Amino acid sequence: MWTKMFVPLIGAVCIFQVISNAQSTTSSTELFRTFDSNVNSTNICECEQHTAEETNKTQGSKPLYVNFNSSINSITYTCEQAKDYICVVEGQKVEIPCDDNMEGQKTAVCMANGEYGNEEDNCVLTVVLDLLNKSMELNISTMPNFLEELRNVTVGTTEKVTKTPASISSIVTILNNVADTSSELSLPINQKSTEHILVTAGLLTSDEAKNSWDILNDKPNSGTENNSKKESPSSSFLKLFETVSSLLVNESVTIETPFILLKKTELTDPFYDRLNSSVTISIPETDKKDNFITTILFASMDNVLPPRDKENSGFMVINGKVLLVETRAKIKNISIISEILNDTLKDPQCVFWDFDLFDGLGGWSNQGCSVQSQNNETISCICNHLTCFSILMSSDSFKDSELEDITFIGVGISIGSLVICLITEALIWKKISTNTTAFLRHVFIVNIAVSLLIANIWFIVGGSLSGAEKKNPPSCAAATFFIHFFYLSMFFWMLATGLLLLYRTVLVFEGGFSKTSMLVSGFVLGYGAPLIIAVTTMAVTLPLYNYIRANHACWLNWDDSKALLAFLVPALVIVFINFIILLVVIFKMLNRRVKRNTAQAQEQHVLVVIARSLAVLTPFFGLTWILGIGTIIAPTNKGIHFAFSLLNSLQGCFIWVFGTLLDKRVRSEAIKSLTTQEKTSIG
Repeated sequence: MWTKMFVPLIGAVCIFQVISNAQSTTSSTELFRTFDSNVNSTNICECEQHTAEETNKTQGSKPLYVNFNSSINSITYTCEQAKDYICVVEGQKVEIPCDDNMEGQKTAVCMANGEYGNEEDNCVLTVVLDLLNKSMELNISTMPNFLEELRNVTVGTTEKVTKTPASISSIVTILNNVADTSSELSLPINQKSTEHILVTAGLLTSDEAKNSWDILNDKPNSGTENNSKKESPSSSFLKLFETVSSLLVNESVTIETPFILLKKTELTDPFYDRLNSSVTISIPETDKKDNFITTILFASMDNVLPPRDKENSGFMVINGKVLLVETRAKIKNISIISEILNDTLKDPQCVFWDFDLFDGLGGWSNQGCSVQSQNNETISCICNHLTCFSILMSSDSFKDSELEDITFIGVGISIGSLVICLITEALIWKKISTNTTAFLRHVFIVNIAVSLLIANIWFIVGGSLSGAEKKNPPSCAAATFFIHFFYLSMFFWMLATGLLLLYRTVLVFEGGFSKTSMLVSGFVLGYGAPLIIAVTTMAVTLPLYNYIRANHACWLNWDDSKALLAFLVPALVIVFINFIILLVVIFKMLNRRVKRNTAQAQEQHVLVVIARSLAVLTPFFGLTWILGIGTIIAPTNKGIHFAFSLLNSLQGCFIWVFGTLLDKRVRSEAIKSLTTQEKTSIG
């Protein structure tokens, strides 16, 4: 259907372009129409004042065409036409040529809102690409001149390099090729070559490059394979300096560039050095003299390395200069005093970059490091090993292990309450389902309890899958789907209960729709609607890696895709609808003054019980998820977090108390049933 709608549109655009060109110029215009049998006769048109053959012969100019590719169609537009083009087919991929003096391509995907998203810029400066090819064939004689050329190119094109992630990644690869070649050839790196490397690398750490590094670090498939592990560009970049420090000529040297300070000095026992006004290191004891120690202090490496700790909490910030220390001597410990960058942050951690974390992507670990002391300006750390050090501190986001404990305890209580609720319903089912309304009420309550019970079980499963060490995105995505689906099911069964109350109160007491038709409608609403919403949410966000949260918490994403709205909006709309239903029902009941027979009196009793249940559960669930929104708006407010966790974890108790025990008949029959069983067991 999309193809049939899309082909006339393409044709119309092309014809309009041809007519416009014909009116504005005397040069001939050709319209190309090609049909591909593999895509159901999809129209591939090119509108331009050149034939395709002439275009291919054009040298030194920008590409004239933009390719639109998807499983449904493959369309080619001119670059000029593509500027104002609005995507039509969801999932359609667009390939846009790079700017002048760059190679590669830019891509984007047609999103559900009719705009292009998920953009990727894989364009590399041509001069950088040429250097990348040269770096694969370096030798002793070509190395010095090559490093000087790399420095000059990077300095001369800094603005373009820092704004193109692919160019940064290529330069990182070049520098690693240089380090690998030097290591293989056992070629010491002299002071001049080291300075070229530091100037080149330093520019990649500038503030202007931060956005590009964020893209590289967030890109799901970024990085290179190293010993069967995926190594991120930032981790590979840092490892480069460890290699360079080990290859530096064996003599005292100090090299200071705008972004990096390198010092190689003779190691004394004990050793003390003040690198600059912000960092001081001391080693009280070493087991070997006549050795050198190399320190590299980075002014802005926090632009490169993500603040990813072992828990992958997403709440940490690099709040100190990054320092690399390397020596062949063995040490027992090293003390580092570092100025903090932001004195408003709290909970400092002394950390080092662990290249093995996250399956080789790398991250910050505090193993073997601890905080000695701190004040408003500096933090003193002590570590029992050497590597790349820094300080992590918590940002304005909120995290509390005690709150997590309260949540899981509450969920456990909720599960227990729901199990008791279902057992109660099973014991007295036949005795309380005396009419259609009573039967449907208890069916709906049972499904509300079952939905919340399964959601809580999946919540615990998701909690066990969350976190860095236990990270498993496919399993986490599955847990998120079921949590989303069954939480929604609970709300839609609440809506079905409200609609039943409205139907029985406003329209008729008996008659109307049959019990079977209302039961089927309840199941369609209670499970069908949530299934559609949950599946659609996953289908739209999962391919873009925006389904679960960035810190791999097993719940719907908020920061990137706002997928959480697929739960909050339906839930709060249902709460609002049930409020309206309650107001209408209360008004009708207060104004109804008619005599009823016994059957109608029983029906009225059931309706009153339903109304009282909704009157309690609707504001309770509404308040719970309004507080849920509050945790997003005010992530640092501990009171809101505590209230939300408490109410959310006690939903099962409220369903048991106000959905089942609130009914006098249920309590009476439950007591009779238990009494009968006791007498039977005694007899």
